[in-house]
Amino acid sequence: MENMTYSQARKELEEIVRSIESGELDVDKLTEKVKHAGELIAFCKEKLTKADEDLQRMLDEIA
Repeated sequence: MENMTYSQARKELEEIVRSIESGELDVDKLTEKVKHAGELIAFCKEKLTKADEDLQRMLDEIA
């Protein structure tokens, strides 16, 4: 996931949600998808937190 962008992670999360909602996954695949979704959510949260910190720092420098 090191080279993944926020947009790519979000798209992958949307695909996972669609596959879960379809109800066609067996239990093993469901468990795998949910685990990966958790990793993607943590990745996105980290990206958003970093962006927020960077923006706040820039705004503080302007003020």
